[in-house]
Amino acid sequence: MNEGIVEQHDAASSCHFHAVRFYEDDQSLYRIASRFIGDGLVAGQPAVVIATPVHREEIARALEALSCDVNELCATGQLLMLDAQETLLTFMKDGSPEAAAFHASLDRTLNSVTAGRPPGTVRAYGEMVDCLWKDGQSEAAIRLEVLWNQLATNRTFSLLCGYSVGHFYKHGAYEDICRQHTHVLSGAGHPTRIGVA
Repeated sequence: MNEGIVEQHDAASSCHFHAVRFYEDDQSLYRIASRFIGDGLVAGQPAVVIATPVHREEIARALEALSCDVNELCATGQLLMLDAQETLLTFMKDGSPEAAAFHASLDRTLNSVTAGRPPGTVRAYGEMVDCLWKDGQSEAAIRLEVLWNQLATNRTFSLLCGYSVGHFYKHGAYEDICRQHTHVLSGAGHPTRIGVA
């Protein structure tokens, strides 16, 4: 596992952790996302992956390479793998995330991996925002980041968002995205604090 993610994240575990990884290629995304999720699973934290079908498959493969038994983790409810577009459909209304529907949908998701477990932090990797950004729905993507931050006021989770580099270099996009996150992850997976979202 990547000790940098574990140690630096644990040092900030008392505060909201909402990180972004701007990835240049899919392989770097799989490596960072699997290490982030895998570190949590090894620590006994339940985890949620909300990604496209190809990315879910490759993240699962990367987790297996880190000695995580994905089938067993899914069967026991410690790991939940969801489709990004299908999850978006549960709360998108008129082209924008609707707050009440988002909270209901993500509460159900988090409840499904925490039921019957001691209170603790859930690790989540999501690329719903990247799906919106790629579709040219930048305002909806930023709105979704805001809703994740609102959810963190009453739910305990650590969230990593993935954004494809090729889709965010528009006027002010980098700054807009970073303003909604507490950390940026480097290519090696090291979190750098960028402010309070």
